[in-house]
Amino acid sequence: MSEKKSFVIPFDTKTGRAPESVRKPLERRVSNLSGIFFDNQALETAVSQGNPIVYEFYDMGMPETEGDIAFGTSIVHPGKVGEEFFMTKGHFHTILDTAEVYYCISGHGLMLMESPEGDVEHQEMEPGQAVYVPGRYAHRSINISLKEPLVMFFAFRADAGHDYGTIEEKGFRKLVVDRGGSYEIIDNPNWKES
Repeated sequence: MSEKKSFVIPFDTKTGRAPESVRKPLERRVSNLSGIFFDNQALETAVSQGNPIVYEFYDMGMPETEGDIAFGTSIVHPGKVGEEFFMTKGHFHTILDTAEVYYCISGHGLMLMESPEGDVEHQEMEPGQAVYVPGRYAHRSINISLKEPLVMFFAFRADAGHDYGTIEEKGFRKLVVDRGGSYEIIDNPNWKES
């Protein structure tokens, strides 16, 4: 077994970015989120008008082994598709009981969470706040500011895996929409019960 070594990753304390010489961010554009946003017509329009980046994240490439901790940052850009604010795709963990911690570096957003049993929670996030996402909860970050990115640092057990398929198939039970400069949480008419 090889010996593990400590290391340092420099993150910008405002933007959440790591130097590209260390790690390049993974990007998700509007076209990568087909079926995630409710309004397909608005999504197609956004794709045809430049296909903007919705979010980026820095996955530090930790080995997916028990005892290691995966960590990095996510950067959700300001914007909307139809009435919905830009957001991450969202996921459960493959090891469902895995919890995760997010720390808000900058911006203003929500962490939307839901359990397989139908419990839905949300926490509003501002700089200096951390949210504990319990095990069994799918979660997505939503940027409710139309002026600045939402930047979050995250950490979770490295062998937990990601289950994006359930969200792609069923969606989240709730949507977060813009209502004249503030947000409202509404039922998702496209949500599919198992």
